[in-house]
Amino acid sequence: MIKIAIVGPENAGKSVLTQELAAHFQAPFAAEFARAFLEENGTAYTYDTLLTIAQGQWKGQQTAVLEAEKTACPLAFWDTDMLVMKVWCEFVYQNCHAFILEKLAAEPADFYLLCQSNLPWVNDGLREYPDETIRKNLYHIYKSFLVEQQIPFAEVDAVGTQRLTQAITACQHFLGSKS
Repeated sequence: MIKIAIVGPENAGKSVLTQELAAHFQAPFAAEFARAFLEENGTAYTYDTLLTIAQGQWKGQQTAVLEAEKTACPLAFWDTDMLVMKVWCEFVYQNCHAFILEKLAAEPADFYLLCQSNLPWVNDGLREYPDETIRKNLYHIYKSFLVEQQIPFAEVDAVGTQRLTQAITACQHFLGSKS
């Protein structure tokens, strides 16, 4: 079972890319739990709310893995994961819940696609950082973590239809290195 997480700052196209990759590889995926949670409960959140969101994200990730195992699919995609939760907690609250750190250490994705936030800003009512400088700083926080932890990843910086092509190629390259 290979778990691939799509991460990066907000407005980086993670959700669309995750769905496109899952369709291309005919694999299950875990949707971003935070989006559904905030749409249902409102956009105001606290440090403790982020733990609830992380627990929902974790459950979704595990469900995608179980679905892949049940159907003998070798892949599962995650639209964000505990790395996103870690960065979110630390960026906003300068602290992170033990649950998030434990799950990230115990079961990170096998491969990460790190999306740059080089897409035009879309205010969808949930996003917080229209400032491109902040999103670039967040991107570098993700990249630094992946490099420091020596976790396999590829950067996704193409736009338009090339974004999916670049992501598919990166996944295929990683999967080829595992065989």
